[in-house]
Amino acid sequence: MQVASKLAYALLILFGLTIAFSACKNNDQPAPVLGITGISPATAPVNGTVAITGTQFSATPASNTVTFGGNAVAEILSASTTQLVVRVPANAQSGAISVTTGGQTISSTQVFSLGTRAVVPKSLTITANETWTSDNVYQLNGFVYVRSGATLTIQPGTIIKGGGRDADPSGQQKGGTLIIEAGAKIDARGTATNPIVFTSSKPAGQRGYGDWGGIVLIGKAPINQPAATGFEGGISGQTGSYSDVNDNSGIMQYVRIEFPGIALLANSEINGLTLYGVGAGTTIDHIQVSYSGDDSYEWFGGTVNMKYLVALRGFDDDWDTDWGYSGKVQYGVALRDPNVADQSSSNGFESDNFKDNGQPATGPNAGLPLTSPVFANMSNFAFSSTPSNAVTAGGSGPYQSGMHLRRNTTISIFNSLLAGYPEGLRLDNGTAPGNGTAANIAAGTLQLRGIVLANDEIPNSTTVVRGAGGITNAQAQEFFNTAAFGNKIVTAADIATLLFNPATFTLTGPNFLPGTGSPLLTGAVWDGKGADAFFTKEPFRGAFGTANWTAGWTNWDPQNTPYN
Repeated sequence: MQVASKLAYALLILFGLTIAFSACKNNDQPAPVLGITGISPATAPVNGTVAITGTQFSATPASNTVTFGGNAVAEILSASTTQLVVRVPANAQSGAISVTTGGQTISSTQVFSLGTRAVVPKSLTITANETWTSDNVYQLNGFVYVRSGATLTIQPGTIIKGGGRDADPSGQQKGGTLIIEAGAKIDARGTATNPIVFTSSKPAGQRGYGDWGGIVLIGKAPINQPAATGFEGGISGQTGSYSDVNDNSGIMQYVRIEFPGIALLANSEINGLTLYGVGAGTTIDHIQVSYSGDDSYEWFGGTVNMKYLVALRGFDDDWDTDWGYSGKVQYGVALRDPNVADQSSSNGFESDNFKDNGQPATGPNAGLPLTSPVFANMSNFAFSSTPSNAVTAGGSGPYQSGMHLRRNTTISIFNSLLAGYPEGLRLDNGTAPGNGTAANIAAGTLQLRGIVLANDEIPNSTTVVRGAGGITNAQAQEFFNTAAFGNKIVTAADIATLLFNPATFTLTGPNFLPGTGSPLLTGAVWDGKGADAFFTKEPFRGAFGTANWTAGWTNWDPQNTPYN
């Protein structure tokens, strides 16, 4: 009996334990979590590729965000739930890699190290087809000429550094400069996420205006100078008697040019991007020139058409046209540094047809082309507070005009905004005998339509538009204010009505999109030369409507960007 009771008691305990264990059992599996299990390779250069392995990534590339060292967002090349292949971004730093997806963020325990690419020096001449790859850094030492018949191909993401005067192997103290000669081509096709960058060879924090020369394209389209005219800046060779309006010097897309513009001779400099006789068969768009020591862009004749141009903190003029340039340009923005201008008096647009020596002749222009480009949807922002003459603050001269149009030019500008210059427009007949700026205005070949001059420095609008060289202020103002042209002057008291974005004048991170309801979003005029089929007939005036075409590929702070 006692044995039976003990057996029953034992069975009861066993039953209870079984019930307890059954009650505690949880059949639910833990939810999968985002995780990083490996990085390969653990060291890679900017624009190199890295494979990140782990769990619970999104198989949709755009649903993942990968950052290197905190804020540098990588381009995702492919994605699965267990692997992301990414491109190392230009501003990456050594440290952990983080992945964000589905509301979760995880950082790697494995440390990523930013690698340094090999530096490949380039000097003298390139005489055969050549490709520069993104796994190297290339340095221009002295003038580098791409000779006729050769094509220089540059891969997306490639870094090219311009050497200073002391790196010139010829001993002539010429800063690194890339020169594409007539008959040669450049094929530099960057992308919005992987632009090609030409920059200073100096380290971050030590770069400055004119650290190197810049990029020069020479084509075979018409110019209005005699054959055998020399190029500026000490470039070898001379102009020819070219007439191919559709000449092709190659392709440049999504290219940044930083700290160029070197003065090698008095009044003879190399600009950020210089174009001599470049033809309409050439493709150029999405270009940013930053901190140029001379003009950001200068066209010496030619017929090339261009779109989406940025000029950041240039020293002299932003858009300089001369020698009979007759192409078309749409969408361009210039942001100036209020403390930096040139001794020649910096302008937004500066347009000439001949120098004050009167060559070539007026009238039929000796059978050569007049300077007659057409620009549309351009925005120039000089500064947002009291203008400085810039001499004591880092420059060598004052600001002058949003547009200085002179010496028989027949430039035309449509639907554009020029803000903050001491004067908005100067129409100048020049001093050479028989020049015809005034005649071009009277003939209707120089056209200004849909222009907004936002002069927030001088409230007296009678000084915003002026004449010079025989054109009176009254004549200039009568022309500009012709009702059918749709031009407008906005003085200090009314600047706020334009609804500029508060970040418009932020030098290292601007936002140029006008506010909702801004009068800049309407009022465009597309008659006359603006009716050309090249132009997209935007409703807005200035470079921007509601889309920011500078996003992704531009760099507003190249001074502090590490390029390795």
